[in-house]
Amino acid sequence: MSEPLAPFDRHRGLLFSVAYQMLGSVADAEDVVQDTWLRWSAADRGEVADQRAYLVRITTHLALDRLGSARSRRESYVGPWLPEPLLTGGSTVAAAPAPADPDRAAEVGEQVSLAMLVVLETLSPPERAVFVLREVFGMSMAEVATALGRTEGAVRQLAHRAREHVQARRPRFDTDRRAQREVTERFLAACAGGDVEALLAALAPDVVLVSDGGGKAKAALRPITGADRVARFAIGIAAQNMDLPGLRIEIADLNGSPAVVAWAGDEPLMTMSLVVVDGRIEQVFLLRNPDKLANLRPRG
Repeated sequence: MSEPLAPFDRHRGLLFSVAYQMLGSVADAEDVVQDTWLRWSAADRGEVADQRAYLVRITTHLALDRLGSARSRRESYVGPWLPEPLLTGGSTVAAAPAPADPDRAAEVGEQVSLAMLVVLETLSPPERAVFVLREVFGMSMAEVATALGRTEGAVRQLAHRAREHVQARRPRFDTDRRAQREVTERFLAACAGGDVEALLAALAPDVVLVSDGGGKAKAALRPITGADRVARFAIGIAAQNMDLPGLRIEIADLNGSPAVVAWAGDEPLMTMSLVVVDGRIEQVFLLRNPDKLANLRPRG
């Protein structure tokens, strides 16, 4: 292994995690990590005192550049926009870079949940960068200021605003993975069996379903609210796909939680991620945009 690659690989997991939580896109995060490598490979490493801080600074600035252009594209996006799901855990279908222990990369769980990423979308780009680096990765104010090229005072103001904003909107969810999986299994069985009553029993009365088709797959153009409407919509979506050749539906680990993933052969069809609170489903995130499902195709 070449000298410049070794330190970069030690921090690759951290860099991917920073970029993904900044952008909500696996593909964009992978591109940012690649661009960071290109800059690292061309750098005079004799001038780099702290390799980790240097790489995080490059990644953060590249992600901020992409986030600005991505936000302008999302203004013309068809229907609701959802983050791209990240396969976590030991799935054999595909695998994103695993969190790197030496870098204390974010623990998979609340911070990478789709619900949390949706909240981060409401922050300004600088607020999001500060929140991710400070609150998720636990970097000091000085480290964040260095990464962003801002004063510590400016970073403190951004951190305060971001923290207040997120706390007001932070999603609640059950942390018991066994309970999450049990509810997800009941949800899947009810959808597949067309059992409206069983589905209603699993849904909170004020449940909200958000679907993202990106104008390329059938999806609701507005959030659907209420247990009855969500149940009938979910069962309708399931019924439309039951006769597809090579249909395979599994419960896989997405963004740190059990989720429903469907494929037709090797082509991913959709994902359904659930937010479970006190044993009932309060949010359903349905992703059908094929561009955002490419990460779920088999690799290798």
